[in-house]
Amino acid sequence: MAIKSYKPTTASRRHMTVTDYTELSKVEPEKSLLEPLKKNSGRNSYGRITVRHRGGGSRRKYRIIDFKRDKQLMNATVLTVEYDPNRSAHIALVQYEDGEKRYIIAPYGLKVGDTVRAGADADIKPGNALPLSSIPVGTFIHNIELYPGKGAQLVRAAGNMAQLMAKEGVYALVRLPSGELRNISIDCMATIGQVGNIDHENVHIGKAGRTRHMGWRPTVRGSVMNPCDHPHGGGEGKSPIGRPGPVTPWGKPALGYKTRKKHHRSDKFIVKRRNAK
Repeated sequence: MAIKSYKPTTASRRHMTVTDYTELSKVEPEKSLLEPLKKNSGRNSYGRITVRHRGGGSRRKYRIIDFKRDKQLMNATVLTVEYDPNRSAHIALVQYEDGEKRYIIAPYGLKVGDTVRAGADADIKPGNALPLSSIPVGTFIHNIELYPGKGAQLVRAAGNMAQLMAKEGVYALVRLPSGELRNISIDCMATIGQVGNIDHENVHIGKAGRTRHMGWRPTVRGSVMNPCDHPHGGGEGKSPIGRPGPVTPWGKPALGYKTRKKHHRSDKFIVKRRNAK
């Protein structure tokens, strides 16, 4: 999908670009697959801010996406390819032979009228979902499950794709977009192809207002704060940090500090880390 630029009628328009949506279907979203989406402004269930700089933004409704692809042995026809305000990838509305409609992540090259299928007997073509045991080695995939039946958790953002590198025993070796090599159960489902909207990474926001529409509030550097607000704050003019290294607002090291504790049980499945030297 192409990138659209504007004439520099204002300073913010000069470098602003947007995705060209002419290839998308000009329809309203499927009402049966919409849900209300409550804004939390970065707050958890206790009301405490756990993610800073969030708030405001445009109102949006959540599109229910079929990440499990558990309706197998039945073809589905692509009715529309639509914009989704909740993710960078586009979504496709598919209708199965029994009349049921579902949204799926739209892979690159999927068009209205195409047929997709889920199951071990599906062809190796974009949009079809198969267990890793049925996918040939070397195939590019996305929408990958981590646990069989839980639904896709990996490689769902616009333009992303992973590659099936090998299969041995009950595990498949997958190279993720970050470069990490990871063992995943061969019973997990994955979708063939690359996630669509591959030009998303080339879009230039251009002005602060567009970021506010996305729900992001301004971010302020610690060095321009007061000492009571940030360890980097205070001093006359532009002052150095004044301590052995940059830290978070709560005094924790900000560079080179390992924070991975919660997922230590999954380390055994990582063959090569993304940040391996």
